[in-house]
Amino acid sequence: MFKRLGLLLLVALLPFTMAAQSGPGPSADVGLAPTADQAGAARLVYGLLSDSRYHYKPRPLDDALSAEIHKRYLDALDGERLFFLAEDIQKFDVWRTRLDDAIRAGNLQPAFDIFNVYVQRVGERVAHARALVGKDFDFGKDETWRLDRKDQPWAADRAELDELWRQYVKNDVLRLKLAGRKDEEIRKTLDKRYANLETRIRQLKSEDVFQTFMNAYATAIEPHTGYMTPRTSENFNISMRLSLEGIGAVLQRQDEFIVIRSIVPGGPAAMSGKVKPGDRIVAVGQGRSGPMTDVVGWRVDDVVDLIRGPKDSVVRLELLPAEAGLDGKHEQVAIVRDKIKLEEQAAKRSILTIDTGDGQRRIGVITLPTFYQDFDARRRNDPDYTSATRDVARLLAELKAERVDGVVMDLRNNGGGSLNEAIELTGLFIDSGPVVQVREAGGRVSVESDRSGGVAWDGPLAVLTNRASASASEIFAAAIQDYGRGLIIGEQTFGKGTVQNLIDLDRWPRNETPRFGQVRLTVAQFFRPTGGSTQHKGVLPDIQFPVTLDASEYGESSYDNALPWTKIAPVPHPRLGDFGPLLPLLAERHEARVAEDPEFQWWREDVAEYRAQRARKEISLNIDVRRAERERIEARRRAREEARKALGIDAPSLARSSDDGLQADERDVAADAAAEREEERRPDALLRESAAILADAIELLSRDHQLASRVHAHVQAERRGFAWVD
Repeated sequence: MFKRLGLLLLVALLPFTMAAQSGPGPSADVGLAPTADQAGAARLVYGLLSDSRYHYKPRPLDDALSAEIHKRYLDALDGERLFFLAEDIQKFDVWRTRLDDAIRAGNLQPAFDIFNVYVQRVGERVAHARALVGKDFDFGKDETWRLDRKDQPWAADRAELDELWRQYVKNDVLRLKLAGRKDEEIRKTLDKRYANLETRIRQLKSEDVFQTFMNAYATAIEPHTGYMTPRTSENFNISMRLSLEGIGAVLQRQDEFIVIRSIVPGGPAAMSGKVKPGDRIVAVGQGRSGPMTDVVGWRVDDVVDLIRGPKDSVVRLELLPAEAGLDGKHEQVAIVRDKIKLEEQAAKRSILTIDTGDGQRRIGVITLPTFYQDFDARRRNDPDYTSATRDVARLLAELKAERVDGVVMDLRNNGGGSLNEAIELTGLFIDSGPVVQVREAGGRVSVESDRSGGVAWDGPLAVLTNRASASASEIFAAAIQDYGRGLIIGEQTFGKGTVQNLIDLDRWPRNETPRFGQVRLTVAQFFRPTGGSTQHKGVLPDIQFPVTLDASEYGESSYDNALPWTKIAPVPHPRLGDFGPLLPLLAERHEARVAEDPEFQWWREDVAEYRAQRARKEISLNIDVRRAERERIEARRRAREEARKALGIDAPSLARSSDDGLQADERDVAADAAAEREEERRPDALLRESAAILADAIELLSRDHQLASRVHAHVQAERRGFAWVD
């Protein structure tokens, strides 16, 4: 039900948070220090965030904001309160109301001093944890480990922190023991795990510390304002244009090696026939005869920088094959770089066949992971620039040619993207008209409309959302709902109703090469055509599914400094339908159907259990209690798989039946990636039910012309091309 988040990195795609970085770098034993460029960038960031000409809701950089920056920075480093001591926090308190002065002056030393203490504390904790691994634990004792410690006080002294880590290590040991691991194997696994933790922290770089500190400043103003280093900025651009120049491989760190997790089909690595998942990269060379650089122990992003390069250039990889031992024979392969299209992140289509009372309906599904666009190519007037709208228009044409009865736009987990794409994508489903209102910092409101005329799909439409559908997804879903153009199905959306621009800090010094990075700046708030904001409230579905995550845990309303909900005047727009008379009938059919749908009921059970676990916040360290819980979950899994077999449902078994106690980088990389691909084939009860709801709507409106006339009473739908009646 809930996708696992692996420690993955596509060649050229990097994580945005410091905690996710890994690999080599300068040792932190001597302490990291800020650079002159970072001091200059800090002053530029201050200028942007404190000026109402730029930020939608600027805040003065004063003592109050300084205190918030101080807290957020400490939380970013040690949010679970497992490393710093209360005495450390007391010493850091001298900067609590002085970070404002430091930032204005470009003085970043306080942030680096705090970070260097953090590195020291991590080293102490890791040493303690590794010593505990060889100890015996009493698993018959009734005690618990608190899973969420972000609101707990800092440990008063080392003895208290030692006790916390005893429980922490005990839980790790217990998980592996319940997974069937032998004692010696457990000791080796955990000793390596904790050693790797220290390695990752010690090999963070100055730019990582700076980015974390600047984000503590930016997010203290507003949740969606942020800072990106030049490297992070480039990878954001790659994620928007869905292309890069490299070899087409997904990399993951495992111990001291960078391992190939998967290969992009049709890319240079795949076409070479000499690279496969599980192979370990030992060295990288440029050109056909350049020197090889040993990359054992490197950070993933540093290896990415070596492998990525211009189209038609050559990179050489020295590989330790997946099947070879550590002393195995190395192999070398030369690969010609090319432009890689990230097809896995592009829009995709499929067709579901749904049984209804009047036969079968074929429902097309378009899954859109993000509202992507190649901004640079569009500015250059490149006729083939990458665009979510263009891709969806092509897929709609294909579905129309296959004579589908309706279309579901699947926007689950779509966190947004380009505002232009949200407007243009809406235009594929409406003839013309306003899509979103945008209010700038000064109060000026502009109406962003679809003016292209015509539609790509004029048939029945539904939009599937969940709590992770945000920003551009909400603009699209809200417009479709306000127009009465389609049904909204699923969960209440995220509630992000603000607009961000990327400001290049190198524009003012006019640097020839990137030095200062970019600021993601909140510059406006958007409003629906009806005048309400999606801020906080999100988009409420017409047919609601059980809520996965509570609004207090995830979404805009979970941020303590999010902008409040508000509304402005509505803007005139066509009303293509009113689904009010139809919704009770759809809800009745929906509830009757899911009551007989085992997959949907199992999903409901999983949601309820997940929410109960989140509320519990603690886990038992008693082996009998944990074993009974594990056996209950395993019995439920087996019962479900037997039920699927009895029903003739083709679904792959879960790769790991229960918690295996391992982290992503401790599993067989190739096997784990293959298992993830298999799990994607598992039945999607929510998508199928959404298609069934849309099929119900088509059937009801086709059969009952009086109902259809009520639904379309606001407009002559047939004349405008939006008839839902066969």
